[in-house]
Amino acid sequence: METTMKKRRRSTLFAIRGDINRSTYISGTVLIVVLAVAVWSVLSYGNLVNRTFLPTPDAVLRQFAIQLQSSVFWHHVGMSIFRVGAGFLLACLLGIPLGILAGTFRFAEALLVPPTEFIRYMPATAFIPLIMVWAGIGEWAKVVVIFIGCFFQLLLMVADNTRSVSGDLLQTSYTLGANRWQAIERVLIPALLPDLMNTLRLIIGWAWTYLVVAELVAANSGLGFSIMKAQRFLNTDQIFVGIIAIGLLGLLTDRTFAYCHRRFFPWLEGGRR
Repeated sequence: METTMKKRRRSTLFAIRGDINRSTYISGTVLIVVLAVAVWSVLSYGNLVNRTFLPTPDAVLRQFAIQLQSSVFWHHVGMSIFRVGAGFLLACLLGIPLGILAGTFRFAEALLVPPTEFIRYMPATAFIPLIMVWAGIGEWAKVVVIFIGCFFQLLLMVADNTRSVSGDLLQTSYTLGANRWQAIERVLIPALLPDLMNTLRLIIGWAWTYLVVAELVAANSGLGFSIMKAQRFLNTDQIFVGIIAIGLLGLLTDRTFAYCHRRFFPWLEGGRR
């Protein structure tokens, strides 16, 4: 009986899109973290890599504890959150309606999608000299870098989300007497919201990855600035602290979007994650 249960568990574990229980899922996550820390420990404590370039885990933890007690560190965190939030919000305010427009009307798709497809392959760093000319070196220059990194991807993904809404839903609404704008407002937009939430979850992750790039623009605060400043003096423990802090903030925003998805769309399969 026990052997049969083990075989069944193994077959479920390696089945394509097979479900696993929560404890197995968490065990896998913990395992990969433990393995990463173990490799890090072997390389640093074993002096296989110079500690100037790879500090030990306890040195990073001590530096993290020191930074958490520093008001300067929290100022850096606050400025980074503001820049990411402002750039992401600006991208959403423009990208979502334009994406819905491009996904709904073919003429809008012809106007918006081809140039967006072209521009999205241009790295945001390439725009920094122009941004400094157009927006100066103040806070909005950093926000614009994050905006550029998010906007074009967001527009295309929202357009795809809009096009993925079943045409049968729209035809049914027309059959029931809805006009064009009623079909968009009461059928199309509500139907794309679950996918839109997942898209925003991906885009906020990209916004965090552009943070360090944005804070290259004459910054004197922010986590990206603190990382670059530590790099000048080879303070690699502080670099690790900055990277981990950005990762934790990104994880927090990701989990917030995941919670909102479960909360607002509990009937969807993805809502159980």
